[in-house]
Amino acid sequence: MKLNIVVKRILFLVAVIGLWQLVFSAGVFPDIILPSPGKVWTALYEGFASGDYVEALGASFKHLLLGMSMAIALGTIVGVIFGKSKQADETAGMYLIALQSIPSIVWVPLAIMLFGFTEFAVVFVVVLGGTFVMALNVRSAIHNVPPHLVRAARTMGTKGFGLFYRVEVPASIPYFMSGVRLAWAFSWRALMAGELLSNGPGLGYSLRYAQDYARMDQVIGIIIIIGVIGAIVDQLVFSKLEKNVMKRWGLVK
Repeated sequence: MKLNIVVKRILFLVAVIGLWQLVFSAGVFPDIILPSPGKVWTALYEGFASGDYVEALGASFKHLLLGMSMAIALGTIVGVIFGKSKQADETAGMYLIALQSIPSIVWVPLAIMLFGFTEFAVVFVVVLGGTFVMALNVRSAIHNVPPHLVRAARTMGTKGFGLFYRVEVPASIPYFMSGVRLAWAFSWRALMAGELLSNGPGLGYSLRYAQDYARMDQVIGIIIIIGVIGAIVDQLVFSKLEKNVMKRWGLVK
């Protein structure tokens, strides 16, 4: 079954590249706007061979790991506060949703005004990109703890912090992992938004640099790198973690 899925995905990719080559050969768009697949492949090879893309990837992952770690920590704290405090949830809960709906790139001008064209400005955008979605998931996780578990624990004399630590936290883990997966996705998008308007280094900065010099082969190549990394990390890391937790908690077959 898994082999069939891999074959289907490869065939789909071949079909997309074939269509791309067909459009290029037909001259639908000028070469400067839509380069051939071969030219994009050459740009990718040269970028990695020269070390430029490797350096950009290293800088991007440094920004991502720092910003995402802070986003998960802050989001968890905020989510627990809203999940446990009815007053906080009723007064500020709606604003959390409003903040989550703001696109990450909107925070870039604020980050630049606060921190200038520095790497910390990029990290700041990543933190804002992941914090709110993490907080929403943690809040939902606490709200969705089965009431019968709480009642059973109270019947056996568990209350206060013990109830939270021994019952609510374990029951919330599956939703917490879903929040981490979403925090990764939102942080990755926010990272690219922040780096686009930064002074580098990073993949987003390399993308803007290529666009400024009308190197569409590099632009498309970097877009492919961003998409491939996003898909690989999600499928090989966060998706597997989420599925393993769901299976262990008996939520999937």
